[in-house]
Formats: sequence, C-alpha cells, structure tokens
Amino acid sequence: MFVVTGASGFIGSNVLAVLEQNRKSAIAAVDFRESKAKRLNTQKRKGLTWVAPTEIEAFLFKHALDIEALIHLGAETATTATDREAVFAVNVDLSKFLWRWCIETDTSLIYASSASVYGDGQQGFEDRQQLVEMQRLRPLNIYGESKLAFDCFVAEQVEAGGPTPPQWAGLRFFNVFGPNEMHKGPQASVVSQMYPVIAEGSPYPLFRSHRTDVADGEQKRDFIFVDDCIAVIQWLLENTAVSGVFNVGTGRARTFLDLAHAVYASAGLESKITWRDTPEHLKAHYQYFTEADMSRLRKAGFEKPFTSLQDGVTITIRDYLSQADPYR
Repeated sequence: MFVVTGASGFIGSNVLAVLEQNRKSAIAAVDFRESKAKRLNTQKRKGLTWVAPTEIEAFLFKHALDIEALIHLGAETATTATDREAVFAVNVDLSKFLWRWCIETDTSLIYASSASVYGDGQQGFEDRQQLVEMQRLRPLNIYGESKLAFDCFVAEQVEAGGPTPPQWAGLRFFNVFGPNEMHKGPQASVVSQMYPVIAEGSPYPLFRSHRTDVADGEQKRDFIFVDDCIAVIQWLLENTAVSGVFNVGTGRARTFLDLAHAVYASAGLESKITWRDTPEHLKAHYQYFTEADMSRLRKAGFEKPFTSLQDGVTITIRDYLSQADPYR
C-alpha cells in the first residue's frame, strides 16, 4: 500500500492520478474532505481508502505491515501565513512523527520540502546535505522556515548516525504548475491564474519589478511541470537505495514574461501584458530569482529529461484548463 498525505491538494491529487493509472498497490489518501474545491481534484479517482488527518496515527499503526511507502505531501502551504506555531505543528511536528513511524516500521518516506528554504538565493540553490550548510539558509517566510526546520532535523539525525527509514527523500519543489490548482486561489501558479483571464479577452497584469537591476517581467523562476515532479517520486519508489534531500526543478530559470508568452501561445492568442504593483504584504517575501541545481539528483541516477516550459504549459491548457472539465 502507498499512503499519500495532502492527497486532495495540487501535487497530491496528481500523484494519486498517476499511482492509480500505474496501480501496483492499494492507495490510502490522507486529507480533509470538507472543501468542495479540493474534492473536485480527486472526483475521478476510484478505489481509494480515504483517511482523515486526525485518524492518520491509528490508521498507520493498524496497517503497518501493508504499507511500503509513505508519500508525505500534506502541509500548511500558505507563504503568507503568520501563525508560526500552527504552521510548525503541521509541517514539522507531524513530519517528525511520520519520520519516527517509518523508522519503527521499516517504511520508505518521501516528503515534500520546498525551494522556499533558499530565501532570496544569496546562499545559492545547491541542495547540500550537511546540517551546517542548511543552517546558513535564510527563508523569507514562516512556511519556508518550517520546511527548512524539518530538513535540518533530518540532517541532524543522519549526521548523528541515528536510525533512519530504509529510504528517505526530501524533495525541494521549485515553481510547480499544472492541472488541479484551482482550489489554491492566489497561491496557484501564474498559468492557472492567467488562462481564465486571457480566455475572456482581457490582458493579464504581471507584477512590476521593484528592483532597479531587474526589468518588469524579467523576474526569473525555475518553473517545473507537475508531471516531472511525479516522475521523480516514481523513480524514487523504484530506486529504494536512493536517499537524500533533492532539488526538483528543471535547472533553468525562465522569466515571467517567458511564461506569459507561453500561456498566450498555447491559447492561440497574441500576448497582451499589463503591469501591476506587487502587493505590499508580498514585497518582503518576493523571490526575484530561483534556479535549481539539479546535479545531485542527476548523479543519483535520475536521467529523464524535464518537460520544456512551452510543452508543459500547452499540456496544462490544452488538456485541462480549456476543457469543460478541467480536472485530472
């Protein structure tokens, strides 16, 4: 059995779809089901066992002998969150419990970290494994701090020579886009936010740059199609000797203008870009550049090429966002 936490979320629901398509084991999906917006992400899934997050501990111990891997994607993900205690309770404390449970039951653990741990990028974007190197990173928000805190906990356990799950992998996802983002609202990728606007014939307003050395629209991110993230997870499930913290990006930063032009091209429309100021509450936390160093994952043996920006955007719009039923 595979257990997926955060199963109704963006990456989680896409993972469920692929696991179902390539079904080799039973699947237990852990998430709250009260949100209609998130339920739509998994309405097409069949034969899942749904588990409420409040029941996860009991479920895990009851089915310990049946579970071969735990894919932990559940988290408090809002980058604007202000309740540090609440965010750490989910993103750190729960993750520590799952880490210890995987040790006790000899179960593989794949968990979601985040590129937000790199903050403004002054320390670079290399997924160094040493605790001292991780402690130099300065995330720009509580969400990033929580993800780094758990990465540091894991590094501390490993360096101390303590017990670990038989396989463990922390995945620092960069700027992921794809289907099943509608529930995220303003936290969704620009692709998902942009398409409905331009499909109605309106120009799309990108954020202005508020740095003199970066032109409007030239802010750069490492945009990665969600299916590439799932390919990494699948590869890890098949290569259980591989453990570590790994970046999951394309290794190539692209501008928001590049992304916008890709969306317009996929929609068969001429680009019409306008500009808006970055909201004040985001300015202090805004990343102007992210680019994953992918050398560690490649050296570990992951060889599959990443989807190009244009192809990923085209698939997202053609197969999902432009359809009457946009859900995977």
